[in-house]
Amino acid sequence: MEHEIKNILICGIGAVGSIYADKIQSFDSAHLRVLVDKERFAKYKKEPVIFNGRELDFNYVLPEENDFKADLIIIATKFAGLYEARKNIKNFVKDDTIILSLLNGVTSEEILAETYGWDKLLLSYFIGHSAIREGRNIRHDDVNIIVFGDRENSVASENVARLKAFFDKAGIKYRIPLDMKYSLWLKFMLNVAANQSTAILRMTFGEMLENKKFMEFAVNIMKEVQAVAKAEGVKNTDDTIEKTIEHLHTMIPDGKTSMLQDVEAGRKTEVDMFAGTMVRLGKKHNIPTPYNQVFKEMFEIIHESQDIKDSKKSVCC
Repeated sequence: MEHEIKNILICGIGAVGSIYADKIQSFDSAHLRVLVDKERFAKYKKEPVIFNGRELDFNYVLPEENDFKADLIIIATKFAGLYEARKNIKNFVKDDTIILSLLNGVTSEEILAETYGWDKLLLSYFIGHSAIREGRNIRHDDVNIIVFGDRENSVASENVARLKAFFDKAGIKYRIPLDMKYSLWLKFMLNVAANQSTAILRMTFGEMLENKKFMEFAVNIMKEVQAVAKAEGVKNTDDTIEKTIEHLHTMIPDGKTSMLQDVEAGRKTEVDMFAGTMVRLGKKHNIPTPYNQVFKEMFEIIHESQDIKDSKKSVCC
């Protein structure tokens, strides 16, 4: 195939990025590079990521290097690292590079397209069981899928066909929905309703699902997302709440959302991507988003508390 995907660049090897870095490394290590800054390069060389009990040793590249051009760039950072990633991938982009963002939310492709153009972007997201990240140890049960495509996929574009061919060869599970925008917002509803509330209330998926009051609360959050999605032009939003609840019931009962793991580990959360986006779009369309406004403020309190603890540690130690 013309423009066949061979050279892969991955930016971000946390709970999601490590899954696909490991898969692609096993398929064709010679054509894989992992993009890191100097600080992470030193850190990973000294203490490699341990994925399901195995140390991962990648061919790392720094942003200033320019002798590798990628056919496919996979971005799997946290939202806080997206703007840095957008800048750091510059030397690795060529005319027919495909950029795939596996970040949560509905805005990362828009942010990347501001610099690289929509012709290089496909809409995408990761869905599956949450990986458990504790320090440099990551555990995952291999229940994962990448959902990707153009906004509408009744006929596959060249980039969709190229990526599909590569995923087939590499053994990466994927789905290409007819209406990708609908699918993206369906995942966003799941994140906004489950990630934020479980992180505040410190609940696993099982605890969430068996608590009737929690589920009533979650549905009210989903209604905010549903209203904003409709205003943003998403079609067929009437069944999104029902489908989101169905998906929640497929999660591992003792599993934890990534946002809860971040709070427990003292890491900054992705609240700007979830509640922040909801509040901004609510104002744009004159739709009230009181639940997400409260979430935004509560996580800002948590972040400030983390900053205070960190500053006391640096003073005392």
